[in-house]
Amino acid sequence: MSSSNPLLTKPIRRTMFLLALPVLSEQLLNFLVGTVDVYLAGNLTDGTSRAAVSAVGVAAYVGWFASLIFSLVGTGTTALASRAWGAGDRAHANVVLNRSVALAWLIGLAFLLAIVPAAPMVCRLMGLQANELPIAVRYLRTDAVGLVFASVTLVASAALRGCGDMRTPMWILGAVNVLNIVLSTALVYGWGPLEPMGVDGIVTGTACSRTIGGLALLLYLFVGGSGLQLKLREWQVKGQTVQRILSIGGPAAGEGVVTWIGHVIFLRMIAEQGDVAFNAHIIGVRVEAISYLPAVAWGAAAATLVGQSLGAQDKQRAWLAGHEGALQCGLFGVLTSLVFMLQAGPIYSLMHEDPAVRVLGAPALSLLGAFQVPLLLAIVYASALRGAGDTRFPLVIALVTTYLIRIPVGYLFGIYWGMGMYGMWIGMCVDISGRCLLNAYRYWSKHWMHVTVE
Repeated sequence: MSSSNPLLTKPIRRTMFLLALPVLSEQLLNFLVGTVDVYLAGNLTDGTSRAAVSAVGVAAYVGWFASLIFSLVGTGTTALASRAWGAGDRAHANVVLNRSVALAWLIGLAFLLAIVPAAPMVCRLMGLQANELPIAVRYLRTDAVGLVFASVTLVASAALRGCGDMRTPMWILGAVNVLNIVLSTALVYGWGPLEPMGVDGIVTGTACSRTIGGLALLLYLFVGGSGLQLKLREWQVKGQTVQRILSIGGPAAGEGVVTWIGHVIFLRMIAEQGDVAFNAHIIGVRVEAISYLPAVAWGAAAATLVGQSLGAQDKQRAWLAGHEGALQCGLFGVLTSLVFMLQAGPIYSLMHEDPAVRVLGAPALSLLGAFQVPLLLAIVYASALRGAGDTRFPLVIALVTTYLIRIPVGYLFGIYWGMGMYGMWIGMCVDISGRCLLNAYRYWSKHWMHVTVE
């Protein structure tokens, strides 16, 4: 069966590039959504811009945490579906899809039931002030409804990508992201017969768009697209396949959670510097998300090629796939580095109406720009390892770099030596460098070739 699979026979450079392009397009639209959300919040003229940016920022961190929880299923789905597809076992790939979607519903609903009562505590944990809490709590609770459908979308997309279909998630999620931008803007300002909703309009548009996207992808899979099909009788959350999905995804989710906790501690350190520093940090990390566009795209392509190549018993092609993904993605990192280093000031001027936020944030973003290539390489190599089912070593790397590098170095420079947000971002840059070196070392060691996912 592998001889009829173009992902296993076509030149690897061209194959990698064509696999990554649809994901890159999808990620670009996703980036625009997040950027527009921050832009809308930062340019509200009713005196709530700082509180609104804080709410959007906290919601982004909570949404990130949710995606990490969902990766408990998504990572295992990609690894198992890609190996099954590479081995020509379409039936098992469909079993993986159906079990994964059932798990996604369960985890998404559990997250919703947890975040609704916990929203006030989460906002206080992240350092929000009393005047910011009502806006942020409403934002989190509304956003959580959309995250239920986002969990299904993430997992179903992971199955499709594992089987080499990058275009379907691109078209569906791309349309959702365009809808998100239009709906959120319309609800914020009250276009036509709509009443202006301010910051509440941002999250309402997001929740509606995520719901529509999840339903659209489910409909596509129930009809049976790309050789994968959903069948309700196959929606089970027990059995050997489920155990394998969770066994592979568990360390990946653990890696994400320990990283997220470290980032929340880091965020609290920033918040203690005041709301100007908090806003500057939120805008900086949101803008820096543009670096993740090629990283996620080439990471997904590398994971697919590595997994399918291992499934077809072609270890040499799997080995080359990770390196080719890192090479192609690293070239994009040079571009983003130049943008951040040379245009940090204008970027902050566009994203926030307060000059104080620009003065504090622009130098830190310029610094971070110098570390974009290591960041992208770290992400692509980690994705390639996960595609092989090697999810435990990245967990160790996350523990080391987050708790032994990012937080201590950030505290040393930012608080102990009084350099504020700029000093804390030095800790981020050292963290990025450490992740790059350790993930690259693991990939070059080839130990991941011998990981068993059966």
